Amino acid sequence: MKKPLKLPKFKNEDAERDFWAELDLSEYYEPSDLESVSFPNLKPTSRSISIRMPEYLINRVKEKANALDIPYQSLMKQYISRGAFSQ
Repeated sequence: MKKPLKLPKFKNEDAERDFWAELDLSEYYEPSDLESVSFPNLKPTSRSISIRMPEYLINRVKEKANALDIPYQSLMKQYISRGAFSQ
């Protein structure tokens, strides 16, 4: 550690945001000071999309989801995820 980082009292979120935007942490920390961390409770952000699919395919996915007792959109996400990450 190069020098201690002293945090001021912030008047509001904008003041805090400005402080962190201007701060150069390399003045306070060495790479050896850093630790790896994990945030297991964070969920990835999601956004809605539009996709055109044949009606019969949507109905087939809905039937399969109903048989599995899960929402059909969740099943579609599973299918897309498997396809995107399999090689």
